[in-house]
Amino acid sequence: MNCQFCLTAKLGIKRNLTAGEIAGQVAAVLNRHGVKIGKDRINLVFMGMGEPFLNYDSFMASVRVLAGMGIPESRMTVSTSGIEPSIRRFAQEPVRPKLALSLNASNDVVREQVMPITRKWNIAQLLDAVRTIPMGKRDWVTFEYVLLGGVNDQPEHAREVLALLKGMHAKVNLIVWNPGPGIAYTQPEPEAVAVFQKMLIDGGMPTYIRRPRGRDIYAACGQLKRTVSEPGLVTIGA
Repeated sequence: MNCQFCLTAKLGIKRNLTAGEIAGQVAAVLNRHGVKIGKDRINLVFMGMGEPFLNYDSFMASVRVLAGMGIPESRMTVSTSGIEPSIRRFAQEPVRPKLALSLNASNDVVREQVMPITRKWNIAQLLDAVRTIPMGKRDWVTFEYVLLGGVNDQPEHAREVLALLKGMHAKVNLIVWNPGPGIAYTQPEPEAVAVFQKMLIDGGMPTYIRRPRGRDIYAACGQLKRTVSEPGLVTIGA
């Protein structure tokens, strides 16, 4: 679900999508696959090329349009890299999808290396904003955590994650880094992934490992990029 156009490093972002364009993408996909709203199970995630919370008004307007079409907000999730002011606005919404936040590190030093946005809003600020979101007994915030070999996948990082999320209605999705040409990070060892997950679960944190799909054709999470270079053209992946 794309909330804004993301073209190339040379051209930059042309413009944000409107609420109608966002909802229209969903309607087009549902129609193409013969999905019946109200009859078939639908799970909708706002993520991909672009940051939904940087196109906040159009994103939320599209949520209201889609809810009016019969897709309940409980079947929608918005994924954000962590735009603190928008998270606080989100907490005040009467109709609100579920929230997934890309954490990807257990402390600000590591997170700033892999997510420069940390320079603007650190982990403490983001978690403070998340805590303002009203939570029912069955409500959870999902924290996405991409495991990078030797960078953020060690036992000390797992202990720090547990300390950060202590007392929150939270669950963690672990995403094993998918390697690709021209990308510096490496895939963590399976043993490190297993230990990391076990430590979080033993610490009382529901933790799941996302199954990779499309890795062999460079279409898995983090791999959406061109593998053929053209002069003056660099394509940004999701």
